[in-house]
Formats: sequence, C-alpha cells, structure tokens
Amino acid sequence: MELGYGGQLLAQKELGWDRNTIRKGIKELISGISCIDNYSARGRWKVEEHLPNLLGDIKKLVDSQSQTDPSFKSQRLYTRLTASQVRKLLIEKFGYTDEQLPTEETMRVKLNDLGYRLKRVAKVLPQKKFPETDAIFEQLAIVNQSALDDPSILRLSLDAKARVDIGYFDRGGKNRVATETEDHNFHPKTTITPYGIFLPELDELFLYFTESNVTSDFIVDVLEDFWKSESWRFPSIKTLVINQDNGTDNNSRRTQFMKRIVEFVHEYQLNIRLAYYPPYHSKYNPIERVWGILENSWNGSILDEVATALKFAQNMTWKGKNPVVKLVTQTYETGVTLTKEAMSAVEEQIERLTNSKHEKFPNLGKWFVDICCGST
Repeated sequence: MELGYGGQLLAQKELGWDRNTIRKGIKELISGISCIDNYSARGRWKVEEHLPNLLGDIKKLVDSQSQTDPSFKSQRLYTRLTASQVRKLLIEKFGYTDEQLPTEETMRVKLNDLGYRLKRVAKVLPQKKFPETDAIFEQLAIVNQSALDDPSILRLSLDAKARVDIGYFDRGGKNRVATETEDHNFHPKTTITPYGIFLPELDELFLYFTESNVTSDFIVDVLEDFWKSESWRFPSIKTLVINQDNGTDNNSRRTQFMKRIVEFVHEYQLNIRLAYYPPYHSKYNPIERVWGILENSWNGSILDEVATALKFAQNMTWKGKNPVVKLVTQTYETGVTLTKEAMSAVEEQIERLTNSKHEKFPNLGKWFVDICCGST
C-alpha cells in the first residue's frame, strides 16, 4: 500500500505473492472484516446433497438383487435392475417424486459409483429357476432389511470357496519375475478349502482354511469360533441372521447341521434365523463377492505351502480392511446323521416359515428357519 500504484505487481514479481490474495488482504485492512473463500458454493451440488437418503435407498433396492462376477476375476457387481427401473422403484417404494429424482443418466452414474454394473452375458444367468425363487428372494429382502433396521440383529454371510491345490502349480495371473511351475496339477501336496464369514454391513471378513472336509460340524465349529472371539464387540446382539446357499452340509434338512445349530443357540443364548438363497442362485450371497479379491491376491504366485496361501489371504484387502485368517487343523468325518427320532426332537425346537405373505408359495419352511434360545 505504501508503494502505491504498481505496488501489487512489484510484490507479485519480487515476493511471489498472488495478486488476488494481495487485493483480498487490502480489502480486509480497509474494511476490518476477514474474508473467507466460499469454494464449496461453486458449481452444482451433487444430487445426494439435495436428497441425503437417496444412495442408501438405492442400495436397499439393488443389494437384494445383486450377484458377483461368476468368474471371480473382478470386484464388480451385476444387478438385474436397470437405471430406469431403479428410478421407478424409488418413486413407488420410497415416495420420491419424478421432479425430485435426477435423470436416468445421472441415476446410471450413481449406480456405477456404488459399484453396480450391468453385464449382458448368458453365464451370469442361472441354468435353472426353481418355482419358489421369486418368493424366496422377496422373503430374503424382508429378513435382511430387518437385520439392517434392528440394532439387536447381526447379519452374517457364510460360504466355502472351491478347494485349492497346494504345490508348484500355475494359477494364472502374471509375475514380474520369471517363474517355472509343474507341467500338470496331478499330484498336489495337499488341498485346502477357504470358508468365509462375511459381515455385509461392517465390510468385515473372517477366513477359515481347512485341509479336511467342510462338513456340518466344521461349519458350526467355525461359527462358534467367530462368536467366541468377536461377541464382546456386539453386546446388544440377540439374533444372528445367517445367509447361506442351500448346500448338502448346511441345508435346513441336514440333521447333523440342525442339531449343532440348536446346540449353539442354547449354549450361547443367541437366537438364529437361517435365511437361504434359492437353488442355482448362490452367487447372490454377499460372501461370494470377496472370493474374486482372494483369487487376485494370489494369482501369479506359487502356493507351494499352506502357510503361503494363508499369508496371501492375510494380505488381501476388502474395502481397505484385512481379513482375520485362521487355519483349522481338526479332521472332520463325513456322513454323520441323526436318526428320525433324534431329528424329530430337533424339529420341535425350531420354527419353519409356513405362512409367508406370498400368495402362491406361503410354505418356505425349507429356506427360512428360526431357532430361539428360549425353546426347549
């Protein structure tokens, strides 16, 4: 200011100051008011700023109808809903107006930002469709939403991945170091099966590896280990909602599995709700989304030892978090079953859904089962 005319230009040249900053400083000196830049007011606001619940409502609509890449080679999700259908459902189910919602193109961008993708490939379609498929998905949406809304319910997604050969074998992928492997995968040292427990709402993953069989006893033992180590974090949880596929070792008609689940409920005084995905649609189970990450983490490397596979699993990340990885060393026998009399006693302690709101298929007792800790 003492330099007068040309002082701003000289200060810029000699001291490297920005002329706009100098002008703002002079105005502050003259007016006595501190000037604050309002950069946040520039440009158009995102639609989620105007509608803060929009992204959450979109996820509620799409999550129940999403499945992972069936080849497990990408992290993308695919959904049967198009952007226009999502927009229409938001109006019908959540009370939005046509004027409030953005255009279909903006809705498509938001779906992509949330990680949902459309993929027109026949392989993503199930080979068969069970008659009760739609009814099961409708009930799954209700059960999973109740877990989201109720703080006393924790939702778990459980499933096993295909067995992995341990040895000097090529698993695909690329490596910066020239590596040679065996010509054929005929004689592995051993095989391991990854089994996962995934918490969809917390994006947390727990991986259990076994060289033995994934049986009913193994599944419940893994569930017990998870709850023993993590229950301290969930003091208000009274019910576990367990999403699974309807496999041979964990379906609701598997006598040993139901016996062990009932024992788990009474031992830990914890209610359990089994909610199965329909046949040929197991890839809709959220746990399936993490297997592609695991494949990508060890592809291009040689899994010559079990410890190597475990280390790669520990180093993988899902939503920025490393999984908890454990090796189960116990041996499990297959073919363990109950007598009809013993299973009848188990059936008396469980409640199957036989009166759903679906008009055509009210009896969904095979896919939705409640076990209450107060039952005797």
